[in-house]
Amino acid sequence: MKKATAFLLIVALLVISHLLPYGFSQQYSQTYQLLNEPDGSTYYRLNVTAQQSLYDYYVEKTHKLNSNTDFAKFVTPYALQPIANSLATIYTDDEDFTNGVLMIVHQIPYEATGPVKYPVETIVENKGDCDLFSYIAASIIKAYGLDVVLLYYETQAHMNIGVRLSHQPYDAREAAYYVTYNDVRYYVAETTGGDWQNGWRVGECPSKLKNAQVQVITLENSEQWAPGQVSASYNTLASSTLSLTISPTYLIQGSTVTLSGQLTPILQNVTITIYIKVNYSPWIALDTVTTNNEGHFTYIWNTDVAGLCYVRASWSGNDLYAGADSPIQAVTVLSMFFILLLTMTAILVGAGIAIFLTSRQNQPQIPEPQPPEVPMA
Repeated sequence: MKKATAFLLIVALLVISHLLPYGFSQQYSQTYQLLNEPDGSTYYRLNVTAQQSLYDYYVEKTHKLNSNTDFAKFVTPYALQPIANSLATIYTDDEDFTNGVLMIVHQIPYEATGPVKYPVETIVENKGDCDLFSYIAASIIKAYGLDVVLLYYETQAHMNIGVRLSHQPYDAREAAYYVTYNDVRYYVAETTGGDWQNGWRVGECPSKLKNAQVQVITLENSEQWAPGQVSASYNTLASSTLSLTISPTYLIQGSTVTLSGQLTPILQNVTITIYIKVNYSPWIALDTVTTNNEGHFTYIWNTDVAGLCYVRASWSGNDLYAGADSPIQAVTVLSMFFILLLTMTAILVGAGIAIFLTSRQNQPQIPEPQPPEVPMA
């Protein structure tokens, strides 16, 4: 009896782990040191957090590259906007701002990676190489509003960025190096290098790249929007929580589902993103909704899909609170085809049973054989 109970418990746990594709939501945090300027004496500590939901979104987003110009798709200004906003409180000069961004990417451990990745992936995993660092730097700088491009040296298998500045770099320790494209000077900013305090500054270029053949990739095709953002603050971010309730959890395709939840602390007019995952397709952003004056949100979902759907809600946080993900909830949406098939099957089974019972009743009754009479002596 005990063995059977243990077996059933193991089966139940396996089923639950299969139904929920991820465990509890996690929050990823990184801290970056900054100076008020190169060779400066004022230090800052920038705390950056990313939610599991945003990381999962980018991990499952397509990473396909059809040409070199597709590198621009991996620049995500909106997702990293809070980092740019934080740096803007320190740096008022565009050269200092760019050098602040370089300080950040110079602190990420270098590791040669094969597949291309989005900035949120690199920040969470805390490792990358030249192209991944360049995507992060370009994202932050573009979010700040500067004209920035990717510089791809195909023969050198290398990438860095070029930044259009309002003046020639003052802090470059050599003659400022730039690439001209469409009559615009883009000062080279090298994103690799582990020494964040004394590393490459904007306008400084590795000697092997000077006069090397370079492809300038502009960022018109960079990501314009993301379902969430990282959090960034010089203070330790307080925690937050987000709940999610779904009703009903079993329904027919085309019906509506009510999603509701509560954000703690109570904050009004903040954006909550609703993510869904249908069967084993990638996570996508279903929609966004705002909280009311009690920190509560409600969303009516008209189910135009069918299958086993996973739903989660997410808040990106702000400069005081880290973001939060709700637990993942499962919703079973039955298609009309499945309902019709089930109905037809039930009808056929019922008809078969009725025919069987009717045929049994119409069969002639065969008398049971009687035992032979035994003559009396």
